[in-house]
Amino acid sequence: MYQLLPGLSVIEASSFVASPTAGLYLAQFGAEVIRVDQIGGGPDFRRWPVTAENDSLYWENLNRAKKSVALDLGRPEGRELLQALVRATGQFVTNFPASGFLSHDTLAEGRPDLITVRVMGWADGSPALDYTVNNSVGYPMLTGAGPEPVNHVLPAWDLLTGAYAAFALLAAIQRRTASGEGGEVRLPLSDVAIGTVANMGGIAEVLYTGENRPRLGNAVYGLFGRDFTTRDGRRTMIVVVTPRQWANLVAALNLGEAVAAIESERGVSFARDDGLRFTHRDALYPLFEQAIAARDHADLVAAFDAGGIVHSPYRTMLDAANDPALVGDNPIFGPATNPSGFAYPAAGAFATIPQMERQSPRPAPHNGAHSEEILATRLSLSSGEIARLIDAGIVGVG
Repeated sequence: MYQLLPGLSVIEASSFVASPTAGLYLAQFGAEVIRVDQIGGGPDFRRWPVTAENDSLYWENLNRAKKSVALDLGRPEGRELLQALVRATGQFVTNFPASGFLSHDTLAEGRPDLITVRVMGWADGSPALDYTVNNSVGYPMLTGAGPEPVNHVLPAWDLLTGAYAAFALLAAIQRRTASGEGGEVRLPLSDVAIGTVANMGGIAEVLYTGENRPRLGNAVYGLFGRDFTTRDGRRTMIVVVTPRQWANLVAALNLGEAVAAIESERGVSFARDDGLRFTHRDALYPLFEQAIAARDHADLVAAFDAGGIVHSPYRTMLDAANDPALVGDNPIFGPATNPSGFAYPAAGAFATIPQMERQSPRPAPHNGAHSEEILATRLSLSSGEIARLIDAGIVGVG
């Protein structure tokens, strides 16, 4: 983590991926992120993957570098404590419902400069998850070779929404600094998804053509890119994005004459046109399949690397976890003491910032580990009052 946001404190009341990701990124850049959960953990506290002891590896990685306050949110006094913490801090990130005791209007009573960033499913408040939003914008009908829809396993909209939520909070703080005004930022997963589709040209494309993009399997739309199998059975992905890469790929595979023959026959030139390479893939792919199938993977790696050709073999996540370049020697990783007790490389901030030293990743907190500290410092509660709340089961400590 870095110390780029000193003095910024944020209350986070959230679950699952998007909202906790916003808090994680803020914490990695030095904000004090205070996660408030139900005593014993919220609905995502045991989410898979878990250890044999049922400790969530998912939870302890999405909540690194945060502090934890545990309250009984089913009781009025526990809810009032959360409201008081939000008002005392002035910044709130959540994916809880927009109505009820955590509505912005309720929280802003007595704190008009409060900033709330609320992650939502649909803009009208209806619930949605990454996987259902992804279906709504059409990507599963583009994935795979068909005819059945294919869901992908990465919750891309959750992750994008989390990053956008952190950005939106900082933008709202800058606005408040200039104007003194607080307010609620609402960020629906559905808008992040359909807006991103539009930003990638997808909305314009289907309205212009009047039809959906074809399903391409592992081929890359609009480029020369696809998976191929080498002589020794390694499947590798090759993607060409520049004229130089195309020329070097053709040369590395000794396909100059064969490619020139296709160009002559079809009256085209592939040298500088991504679209033509894609359009004429029916003729190009068989040439490359044959040439790559005649070479071993190691031989091709040397030739491709020398030519600056973008490629990568398909690997498992276990392969990646044991790759020194990706994990073992990568400075974003470091040791951390984890609530689960399992020792493994922990990820910290992704960015490299000149003249700033990247600190080791910090662990996720135990549920309620900072309850006494936060109630004393933020709400000025006495040790006796805190003890009463703990004895009454309104506050949990870990």
